[in-house]
Formats: sequence, structure tokens, C-alpha cells
Amino acid sequence: MSIGEVIGHLRTDFPDVTISKIRFLEAEGLVEPERTGAGYRKFSHADLERLRYVLVAQRDHYLPLKVIKEHLDAIDRGLEPPDAGGTSPRVPRVVLAGAGAPDADAFRAEAEELRLSRRELLEASGVEESLLEQIETFGLIRPRGSGRTSYYDADSVVVAKTVGEMAAFGLEPRHLRSFKAAADREVGLVEQVVTPLERQRDSAAKARAEQVVHELAALSLRLHTTLVKIGLRNRH
Repeated sequence: MSIGEVIGHLRTDFPDVTISKIRFLEAEGLVEPERTGAGYRKFSHADLERLRYVLVAQRDHYLPLKVIKEHLDAIDRGLEPPDAGGTSPRVPRVVLAGAGAPDADAFRAEAEELRLSRRELLEASGVEESLLEQIETFGLIRPRGSGRTSYYDADSVVVAKTVGEMAAFGLEPRHLRSFKAAADREVGLVEQVVTPLERQRDSAAKARAEQVVHELAALSLRLHTTLVKIGLRNRH
């Protein structure tokens, strides 16, 4: 969309919005539309919703641009902005809902993943720094990326929170290395099946490989869960 078309979409809810206002928000870094070869702005639907969020935050919550920019950064990293009166962004509640179930969202694109700082991971999982250090030492989680761009994803939250809850029963990260080893072996089995498909050059084979990963992940989880249940039932 051109900047004029964006104004047309926004004026129903924000009759006072102007081209100058949009350009100001762009200059402040709250929206970054693409530019054509001739230098004209081209806004995506995501840019439009971003502008709508900014305008609502200003009009309804009287938030300063600095705070709104922090909210947008959090949204870009997969967090939820705080409710009215909230102090900081939150990890989405759905992260732990059905945690570990490999569905279509379990293998989402990297751009859609949650990206947390170490402090945010500690807050979201409720574990202490000392426990997180042990969790990382024994390879249960590790940050993605490197250096200043490294981050923790949604799976890191699930693992850290789960290990923290298991620690209440006296189980330390060093006791849980067998879980990681078993998971690595399961991944190896899946790779044996999928690798030949991935080596094929046609797009249909690639799509089939992704589907096989999804199906085998669900089957391995079902088998693992059932075997643990049987073992616990027959422990005496």
C-alpha cells in the first residue's frame, strides 16, 4: 500500500491521522515500510497493523513512544504486550499449554519463534540463575544464535520450567541427562527416515519430508509416554 492508502484504512478509526504523522512514526523507528526503486514507501498489511497498534496505544492508554517501541520490540520477539497497567511484556500463555505436543506449530518458522533474553527466560520459567546454569551445563537447553544476538526460544521456557518443577522432587539437571540422550537417539532415528527424502530435489519430496517429521514426532512421543506409563504401572 502507498502512504495515502494507509491513511485511508486508518481514518475510519483515527480521523485526525495525517501523512506527517505516519512519516514521524517512521522517523522514530516504529514502522519501517519498504521503498521502491524510485524511493516511494510501500506499506504491508503488517505495517498497517503496527501503525494501528501505535495509534491505539497513544489514544487509549496515553503511552509514550518509547514504551510503545518497547512493546513492538517484544511483539517482534513473540511476546505479548502487557495489559493496561502491566509493567512488562509477557510470554504467551499458550507456550506452556500442551507443552511438548508436536503439532503443526511445533516446527514453525524461525521468524515466528519466541525470542527471550536470559532475564526474560528466568522470569518466565521461575527458575533461579544457579539452576539455569546447571540446565545449560548438562545440555538440556542452550541459547540460539551467538553473542549479542543470542536468545532463548519457547522450548527453552518449557524445559527450564519443567526441570524447575522436577527439582522440587529432588531431581537435579545431572539426573536428567538420560532424557536428553534418549531424545537425541529418537532424533537420529527420524533423520534416518527423513534424510533420503530431503536429498531429493523435487519440492514434493521436501514437503513429504516435513510431514514425515511431524508424524514421527507425534508417534515417538506417544510411544515414549506409553512406555513410561507401563513402566510406572509395573514398578512393583
